[in-house]
Amino acid sequence: MKTSSSRAVADVSAVADYKRVLQQVLENRPAGTRLRLAEALGKNRSFISQIANPNYSVPIPAAHIERIFETCHFLATEKAQFLAAYRRAHPHRVPSNSGDKHWRELVLRVPDLRDRDKNRQLDELLKEMLQRMLRLIEGK
Repeated sequence: MKTSSSRAVADVSAVADYKRVLQQVLENRPAGTRLRLAEALGKNRSFISQIANPNYSVPIPAAHIERIFETCHFLATEKAQFLAAYRRAHPHRVPSNSGDKHWRELVLRVPDLRDRDKNRQLDELLKEMLQRMLRLIEGK
């Protein structure tokens, strides 16, 4: 009979399993993939380091999984391995089906403000505005 503490150990082990898959995928992708993933998720690079490190028990939110698959270009076998471990770790938190949403990339040209700090602030403002619009559209 499993106790809650043994189940927690199994969950942590399964979390580490899917994080190992993500870690391996990131190691096999071109330089800059971590940064592109951070930008796609609206997070910083340290968040990507935490969710890709099997030594950290921080789970990957189900809402991020499809974006991770798209941005990192998971192969079918990698995706299957990741999802199997994710379902073991979080049986009640199943990630959304890949057929639910289709994303497209939009490239936006903005003026160079000739000030590094102002350019960064403008970039962050536009990203935040887009994230808020998407949350509104999704009803969250």
